[in-house]
Amino acid sequence: MQDRRDALYGPLREEGIFTWDWMYGEEYALADLHLIPASFREELATATTALGRVFAKVTPVLQQADDALLLELGVPQQALQAVRTTVLRKLPTAIGRFDFAKTEAGLKMLECNSDTPTGIVEAFYVNEHACCFFGVANPNTGMDGQLRQAFAKLLQAYRDMGYPVEHVWFSSLDWHEEDKGTTLYLMEKSGLAARFAPLEKLRVWEDGLYVQEGDSLLPVDVLYRLHALEKLADERDEDGYPTGEHVLSLIADRKLAIINPPSAFLIQTKALQALIWNLHEAGEFFTAEEHATIETYMLPTYFENRFAGTDAYVTKPIFGREGGGVALYAADGTLLEKDQEEFYWEQPMIYQKRVELPEITVQTVTGPYAGRLLWGSFWIGGEASAIVARVGGPITNNLSYYLPVGMKG
Repeated sequence: MQDRRDALYGPLREEGIFTWDWMYGEEYALADLHLIPASFREELATATTALGRVFAKVTPVLQQADDALLLELGVPQQALQAVRTTVLRKLPTAIGRFDFAKTEAGLKMLECNSDTPTGIVEAFYVNEHACCFFGVANPNTGMDGQLRQAFAKLLQAYRDMGYPVEHVWFSSLDWHEEDKGTTLYLMEKSGLAARFAPLEKLRVWEDGLYVQEGDSLLPVDVLYRLHALEKLADERDEDGYPTGEHVLSLIADRKLAIINPPSAFLIQTKALQALIWNLHEAGEFFTAEEHATIETYMLPTYFENRFAGTDAYVTKPIFGREGGGVALYAADGTLLEKDQEEFYWEQPMIYQKRVELPEITVQTVTGPYAGRLLWGSFWIGGEASAIVARVGGPITNNLSYYLPVGMKG
């Protein structure tokens, strides 16, 4: 298996685009392949398109809601005005990803990663190489072109709104191999005349954002950032100045264009799933077709525990990522599984009906591994796009395996 891993991932490491097939001293990308029929590929695309319409419909309404509702949904006080900035009304995020469980009742969406999703290089780049390696058709063929279109559409919208768009920068943590690699890949695929700057080189000065290079400050008109807005809201520089809050004010005052757009943060919160489900149960706001989409693909989700004594359920922090802060419970309230990381536990929680991720056995360098399969389906520029598979425990976390996917037949 190690020889196969080296043959598959060695060339990708040498190219320097995908270098994190091994992370934190553990295997991440598997030298294995999971085959799916065309019908399931189409089902994922259909679900993504339909849910995208639901989320896109509710976002403009949220942007006009009063502060109390936004605060209840978990929007930080510092970001209240920034998230009200509308760039494209029908495109709340340029690069998003829905995560699905394949259940006996069909696909069920677990969450929407709309602000800073990862798994992009794996889905749009690595999967093509893996399918060539194994001699099968790639379900994501040609979809990297959607990334360029999404960036172009958003940049044009900013331009039409009168924003300066000459100085485009892509930014992430410089030391984080996956984040930096994902950001550089997106910069290349964007087709934009852009440069990369580590987050630590960004500077707020008077009424603008800049990149510090030596003694020079270079202006930032447009910023792609693989950095969550809820983290930005709390950030301060070494002398305690609220740098993050200042950046959010630049966004709110339309002095800085960001990608993903500010509205992406509104649909990142899992509290939105509870709001959508509440409107659905009340028979309000949505069309009959949209209600059918919610009933088909979403799970009952609430701000309080309505499952105790009746159904197994999950608690999730509203802005948790990579399974952080998630706990699984039996219907009687018995704790079955709990994320072991220290992050996100202080956040407000939502309660969601629990569904089982399907079991799958994959081949690793240490032998067969029996895990659970989670599907990610990208939502790019308002369209269904590439898919990605992860295999881990009952709670999918950042160390869950990446599993290449091919088409049957």
